[in-house]
Amino acid sequence: MNRFRILSVLAAASVALSQPGAPAHAEQQVPQKVLSSIVQISATVPAEARTAQTLGTVRGGSGVVIDDEGLVVTIGYLILEAESVLVTTEHSTVPANVVAYDHDSGFGLVRTVRSPGVPRMELGLSRHLRVGKQVLVSGFGGRNRVMPAAVVDRRDFAGYWEYLLEDAIFTSPLYPQFGGAALIDEKAQLVGIGSLMVPNAATRGDNMVPGNMFVPIDALTAVLGDLISRGRSSRNNRPWLGLYSEVLRGRLFVARVVRSGPAWLAGVRPGDMVLGVGDNPVSGLADFYRKVWAYGDPGVEVPLQLLQGNTPRRITIRSRDRYDWLRLSPSY
Repeated sequence: MNRFRILSVLAAASVALSQPGAPAHAEQQVPQKVLSSIVQISATVPAEARTAQTLGTVRGGSGVVIDDEGLVVTIGYLILEAESVLVTTEHSTVPANVVAYDHDSGFGLVRTVRSPGVPRMELGLSRHLRVGKQVLVSGFGGRNRVMPAAVVDRRDFAGYWEYLLEDAIFTSPLYPQFGGAALIDEKAQLVGIGSLMVPNAATRGDNMVPGNMFVPIDALTAVLGDLISRGRSSRNNRPWLGLYSEVLRGRLFVARVVRSGPAWLAGVRPGDMVLGVGDNPVSGLADFYRKVWAYGDPGVEVPLQLLQGNTPRRITIRSRDRYDWLRLSPSY
């Protein structure tokens, strides 16, 4: 993206936020019925859950009601392996059941046991959100719940937990209540769900600009029918290694290994440097994942080149299905 384009986009967002009463003005731009569809998600996760240590056993964030029967979309990590979920509106709290978790996109779905009594938010088209587009970000409750922002980048996002999201939406300035927050376009339609706070939403010269990463709503509409009917996408699952990796000074290192996971059983340990997959060198997280996934479905053997200390090693990892490793409800 052109540097001067970034500067102008960020300047416009900064000016909007610096004006007295800007957040209140932003809230006035959204119809009340749209804001009413944004709810609070509260989830309790068993201590023995696979994700309890990293994500906690009590999780909270926002979600958006998207149909007339209490279907709520949120960010998946809030409800992953949850044993109970509560959905809170401006007027009441209703229990909900987990409907689906989709690792490829990062979305989660829950459905309230009875109507939450709020209108649904219409789904928009995130593919039209280009750099420079002005948007609104909103979570549930709190001061300054609606904030004006700008789309400052569209690019692939690779997460250290074997996650790759294509064409992610990056916004600035930073919205602190990002988990499950709604990204709303000028038509008051939902175009993204908040996932992360990132230090590099965009760059300004040699400096990184902090902001948020949103999962595009188009990634949901492509699999929504599958998620509702069977709890997950019908696409083939990808092979999972159980590695948490990060790039340092252009090199890919193993930061953590899931105990008893595929990589751990094959002898991979924290601090190992990943040099390649098979005979092909890797250039970063996204490249690493794509090369691993190209080997086939879960259960396939994946050959890695590692540097353990000063010793080069070739190992073979028998991959697994991540969904089988997670302790998910039998309903999804």
